[in-house]
Amino acid sequence: MTGPRRRRADPAAADEALIRALYADHGRALLAYAGRLTGDRAAAEDVVQETLVRAWRNLDVVTNGRGSVRGWLFTVARNIVIDQVRARAARPQEVADSADVPAGAGDLADQVVDSVVAMDAMDGLSQEHRSVIEEIYFRGRTVAEAAAVLDIPPGTVKSRSYYALRALRERIEPRSTRQREAAR
Repeated sequence: MTGPRRRRADPAAADEALIRALYADHGRALLAYAGRLTGDRAAAEDVVQETLVRAWRNLDVVTNGRGSVRGWLFTVARNIVIDQVRARAARPQEVADSADVPAGAGDLADQVVDSVVAMDAMDGLSQEHRSVIEEIYFRGRTVAEAAAVLDIPPGTVKSRSYYALRALRERIEPRSTRQREAAR
């Protein structure tokens, strides 16, 4: 051997160090700016990440010494947000998959049918039973509050709500059973 070997600097390591330095110098300001543009922290973080990826892909622009690096990063971030907004506007609105819908949320059509069935069943109740159900379940009143509003004893509210719910169940359950059988 004729002397110590010269080690060449790894270009990938130098590029990574530059991007880390960019993030250290401008990351917080870039995140705050992207946060104001998007109104969402997670989306802002994605914008910052994409901005740094574009900086890495265009290192010659970042290192050429012309203009402000921060200004270039902010412009790139703004353009990313604009592109995202335009892309969302160009696509039809996304519909949630059934896996994304929380358990028990049901389909809107099912909710409409259920409310129609419930309202139809309510029409079959006596006025006394319907008023108790409306006060307790639709207006959210307690038994004592419903009794005061209806000017009847609390015990009467309880018994009317019991018999009203039983009548509703009898009117609704046969229908839902018939509907399920018809759908098969």
